[in-house]
Amino acid sequence: MKVESGVSSKANQPNFILFIVGVLLGACMMAVYSTFFHRQFNSTGNHMKFWGQPYSEHVNSLQQVNISDPQGHIEVNAENRIEPHERLKFKQHHDLHYKDEDQVAKELYNKVRILCWIMTSPQTLESKASNVKETWAKRCNVALFISSEHNADFPTVKIETKEGREYLWQKTRGAFQYIYDNYLDEADWFLKGDDDTFIIVENLRYFLSDKNTNDPLYYGRKFKPYVNQGYMSGGAGYVLSKEAVRRLVEDAFKSSSKCRPATAVGGAEDVDIGRCLQAVGVVAGDSRDELGQDRFHPFVPEHHLIPGSVQKGFWYWKYIFYPSTEGLDCCSDYSISFHYISPQSMYLMEYLVYHMKPFGVGYYTCPAQQKGSATS
Repeated sequence: MKVESGVSSKANQPNFILFIVGVLLGACMMAVYSTFFHRQFNSTGNHMKFWGQPYSEHVNSLQQVNISDPQGHIEVNAENRIEPHERLKFKQHHDLHYKDEDQVAKELYNKVRILCWIMTSPQTLESKASNVKETWAKRCNVALFISSEHNADFPTVKIETKEGREYLWQKTRGAFQYIYDNYLDEADWFLKGDDDTFIIVENLRYFLSDKNTNDPLYYGRKFKPYVNQGYMSGGAGYVLSKEAVRRLVEDAFKSSSKCRPATAVGGAEDVDIGRCLQAVGVVAGDSRDELGQDRFHPFVPEHHLIPGSVQKGFWYWKYIFYPSTEGLDCCSDYSISFHYISPQSMYLMEYLVYHMKPFGVGYYTCPAQQKGSATS
C-alpha cells in the first residue's frame, strides 16, 4: 500500500506543475485585460466607452437622437447608470418630434386668446372646481369660476341666482353678461365648461387658429333636436367667438322674443343658448376633424372608446347631429373635451395628456404598422 501510494504521488507531479503554469498565465492575461478595460474610461469624468466608442455615442447611434449636453455624451457611473442630472436633460430634450408643435402652441397662446368660464357651485367648489383649477384651467388666458356665492379666496364670480338645475339658465345668462361687461376685450374666444369637464386647451386653440373671432360662430358637440341649426352640448363645453358674445348680449338678451328672460326658471341652458344664438345669426359650426371624428365629447373617454358602453337605445344616438362611431375611430387625435370626469380622473387625464409620452410616436412609423409588413 505504501509503495502504491509513492508511485501515485510521483505520477501527479507533472499535472501539478501544469496547474501552476496555467494559473500564472491566467493571472497575466487578467492583468493585460484589466489594463485595456481601464483605458476605456475617460480619466476626467469616468465616462465609459463601448468598444472604443463613448457609451453615449453608442446610445446616440442606436436611438438616432442628439441627446443633451454640449459635449455630446451622457455621464454614467461605475454601475453603467445614467447620472440623475443627465436623466433630467434627457427627459427635457429627447422628445424632438414635439419641438415644432411646441413652438406653434406657444405662439397660439398669444394669438388665440381663450377665456374659460367654469360653471360651479358652493357645494362642488372644493370637491370639483379646485381640481379644474389645478389642471386644465391654468392653460386658459383667463379663467373664471361662476357660482351663486362669492368666494374671495378661490376666487369665484357671484351670479345672483340659486343653485340647482332649474337655475342653470340664470347662471349661464348672468355669466355671459358679466364677461361682456368686464372681459370682452381680454380674449378672442369664450369657452363655457362644467367643473366635471376636462378641456385640452391647446387643441382648442389649434382648432380655432384658422377661424375669425369677428365672425358670428360657436362650436362644440352639436345636437340636433329643439334648434333648427342644432345646438352645442353643455356638458361637452362650447366656445363662442367675440362677435357671438357681442350679439348674444347686445341683441338676444334684450329681446324677449329671442331669449328667455334672466329670471326664467327650468329648461336646459345649452338649448336656451342655442336658440338665442340662432335668433341673432350666430352659426353653429362643425367642429369635427378632417376624418369626420369628433373633438368635443359629452361622456368620459371609455364610453366613447369601448363599443357597447352607450346602448343604442340611449338618447345620445338620437341627439347627435352628425353620425358617430364607437371604438378608437370615435375621437379625433386632437380631441378638445370630455365630460363627467371625476375629481380623481381629472388628474389622470392631466397625466395622460400632458406627461406620459410614447417614445418616438409621431417621429417614426412603428415597423409593425408599416404597409406590407409581415403578419402572423
